[in-house]
Amino acid sequence: MNDKIRKLLGEISSLEDELRTALHAQETRMFFQIKGKRVEFERTIKETHRRLKRGIFRWIVTDRPQNFLTGPVIYGMALPLLAFDLCVTFYQATCFPVYGIAKVRRSDYIVIDRQYLGYLNFYERFHCTFCAYANGLIAYAGEIIARTEQYFCPIKHAHKVLGTHARYGRFLDYGDAADYHVKLELFRTELAGEVAPPRSSGDSPGKP
Repeated sequence: MNDKIRKLLGEISSLEDELRTALHAQETRMFFQIKGKRVEFERTIKETHRRLKRGIFRWIVTDRPQNFLTGPVIYGMALPLLAFDLCVTFYQATCFPVYGIAKVRRSDYIVIDRQYLGYLNFYERFHCTFCAYANGLIAYAGEIIARTEQYFCPIKHAHKVLGTHARYGRFLDYGDAADYHVKLELFRTELAGEVAPPRSSGDSPGKP
């Protein structure tokens, strides 16, 4: 990784963190406050939400019929997702301590909080909860797999890959064989001290 790429990755990571912080601060000032695990809205906002809430009967009548037809297929995915959740959680619980990899906190990825939105009816909240769980689970599992890849094979591909995880940009260049095992050990040592999921960084343990 040359100095220009390292610098650009560092700037991107810094800007992403700054934007994320600014957006969240704006949201909490304008709409809600987080108190523990609960999300609370101002009284006027809550009243507005209640007025905008669509009743069950109206929602059923006005919602797209294809959504009901595909419902069994969508929610049939619940069992595979739960099994996948159990498998990846069991994997990291048993293997990460052996590898010396810090465990991924499930609560950082699977966040269930849309039930506090007063403008959603029961079924809409159920839909949102399912989506939050499914997407959070994939992200949670993705981070577990990404840490595993960093431990065993932190090497970029020769071909362009879409949707790479946050760690990928710091991996070793394809074909860079110089001191590979020394660099690999540095990547592994880095994993032991992690707590929160990392952002893309221009600082690579294998480069001077």
